Amino acid sequence: MLTNQKITDFLEKTASGTPVPGGGSVSALSAALGAGLTEMVANLTVGKKGYEAVEGEMTETAETIRNLREKLVTEVDKDSSAYQDVLAAFKLPKDTQEEKERRAEAIQDAMKNAARVPLGVAYEALQVMDLAEKVIKNGNRNAASDGAVGTMMARTAVLGALFNVKINLASVKDKLFVEEMTQQVNQLESRVHEREKEILSYVKI
Repeated sequence: MLTNQKITDFLEKTASGTPVPGGGSVSALSAALGAGLTEMVANLTVGKKGYEAVEGEMTETAETIRNLREKLVTEVDKDSSAYQDVLAAFKLPKDTQEEKERRAEAIQDAMKNAARVPLGVAYEALQVMDLAEKVIKNGNRNAASDGAVGTMMARTAVLGALFNVKINLASVKDKLFVEEMTQQVNQLESRVHEREKEILSYVKI
């Protein structure tokens, strides 16, 4: 699993000439890092003098973001696996008409899944941003910069994941599927820019 590697090994693997891990996996990792920073700020608030009024909220936020972080870690490998399925589909035999049809169907199914996975990451990364807003507004002010970085990491994850959705959709022939996915992509792209500007406006340093 990619997520069991040392950071340096993961970076070497990313930098190599292999197609995975690619932008989708890195986007998921970016979201997980953003979640980790958000969780840190929440935990740095719990039990601290002057933050008694928000201790319950921060405890709940830390638990929610922890679960989201753990989910995003699995998405790192899930994205790479989805693209490996695409590569495997292209390697299927195509000597007979039946094989050609089976191969074409497998490619389309794999491409659709390769678009669905990063779309899920984009939605989850946007949730990270929402939680980062909570810790920036109400959490430990000494860690506001960490909350800001968490927000920007999540923003990058949303946009990066959406780029991966779009590039995979380019190979999908199901027009209705492409239309529905594109609509979600456009909504998320618009939303993430608005949210980043709004959330970072609360950072007072």
